[in-house]
Amino acid sequence: MPTDCITYQNSGYFSKLIIDYLNQKTELQSLYNRFPSIENFKNQIEEKSIQFSQENRNVLVDSLTKQNNSIEVSETSSHNIELLKHKNTFTITTGHQLNLFTGPLYFIYKIVSVINLCKQLKAEYPDCNFVPIYWMATEDHDFEEINHFKFHNQKILWKKNTSGPVGRIKTKELEAIFEEIKTVFGTNDNAKHLLSLFEEAYLKRDTLTEATRFLVNEFFKNEGLVIIDGDDKNLKKLFVPAIKEELLQQTSFVKVTETISDFKYPIQVNPREINLFYIEDNLRERILCENNKYKVNNTTLEFTETEILTMVENTPEKFSPNVILRPLYQETILPNLAYIGGGGEIAYWLELKSMFEAFTIPFPIVLLRNSVLIASEKQAKKADNLELQWKDLFSQQNELLKRKTKEFSQFEIDFTDQKSTLKQQFEKLEQMASQTDKSFTGAVKAQLAKQIKGLENLEKRLLKAEKRIHADKLERITLLQNELFPNKSLQERQLNFAEFYIEYGDDFFTKLLQELQPLENQFTIITL
Repeated sequence: MPTDCITYQNSGYFSKLIIDYLNQKTELQSLYNRFPSIENFKNQIEEKSIQFSQENRNVLVDSLTKQNNSIEVSETSSHNIELLKHKNTFTITTGHQLNLFTGPLYFIYKIVSVINLCKQLKAEYPDCNFVPIYWMATEDHDFEEINHFKFHNQKILWKKNTSGPVGRIKTKELEAIFEEIKTVFGTNDNAKHLLSLFEEAYLKRDTLTEATRFLVNEFFKNEGLVIIDGDDKNLKKLFVPAIKEELLQQTSFVKVTETISDFKYPIQVNPREINLFYIEDNLRERILCENNKYKVNNTTLEFTETEILTMVENTPEKFSPNVILRPLYQETILPNLAYIGGGGEIAYWLELKSMFEAFTIPFPIVLLRNSVLIASEKQAKKADNLELQWKDLFSQQNELLKRKTKEFSQFEIDFTDQKSTLKQQFEKLEQMASQTDKSFTGAVKAQLAKQIKGLENLEKRLLKAEKRIHADKLERITLLQNELFPNKSLQERQLNFAEFYIEYGDDFFTKLLQELQPLENQFTIITL
């Protein structure tokens, strides 16, 4: 099988901002605290130790214990929750939406990344404890982003009219989805196991939060994963000072606006003047300040300053941070060292450091999650037979086919040398023209352009002819690349874990836990 490595920078799938971040470009260094390397965690640990209080730890442990009492928490996860009481215990966190049946593959990869980083940190810093955290995005409201997953190119879609935080959505209407996946998952033991998990998670639990907690716990409880729901009154109480400052001073708007005002990259998120939502079971709307009144957008609700501050004190659970403030909330309630996310997430975290400084909360290390390409042994053998490296398969398809056609051809399909020779000859003609009659210079240039164009057309025709000769090989290359990169996109953004679990069972998770190295900035190629 191919043995080459693909760095994230050379994969063609990441933005310039992420590439420059991974390359530690000087102009980006003011946007983050510490770059994700094993040695940089030493100072991160020291900084967080000073800042994070015992009171916060006690509230956190109490909330986590209550939140997880509805599921069978493993001894390892229970132990990790208890460890959070101790000042030498820290968290590594990833967060994600409550996608139906986990959604795309990278949901799984994010969680494996935090688990494996905790193991690596424990080996390097044995006097500390490191707890992997999955932060459920229960307060999000974009149902269309999470109401589906794909299985064998079929979109499994949960149709429902909703409003309010997605975590509070009732799951009682998912029987139809259960019947649908019964018909497509198959009947082997792995498929039956997944069907039983779906039934237990979504048909026997009331809300999407409870369903997601159960499902993720079943996959990762033996790895000590701790699942947290930020939609929690006692946790929100710890965030009350920041909520009040946001309402009164709009600090986040001021600081993030300053940061992005001279951003040299596309802006991932723009701050609002108040980066808070007001939430109830069927309501999640922005809070606005107009004419010295606080109003809830698209409702008749409005409050004076005194009224809304009293509400913050008494019912902080009604205030939900948006994408700008959610990271600050996370870092307020967790003894967290690092956040692991995708490229888009890292992009918006890099807008937030000055806001963290204003609130005197340590900015975590931000780390790009592991990206994975999974290939069967059969697919790896096909790649070998077709003389393909992994870097070839990551290429744009047109460029790949063009390059392989030239490699397969018995002669050179590249007229670069001929073009160079032609240009040299016309340079001499141009010199002669300029010394005799300068009006000829334009004619010489026009003739050169015509000759170059002729060579390019011949090159294209020759390439096209060679493609016909090697059509069988090129078709097999195309099919293989399309299998590994469905819809010409990364596999992890298109497929659901069920496609691999049904075929490989628990070996799928075992292999991920064995192979993923969070601090290595390269694609993990796994052959199953």
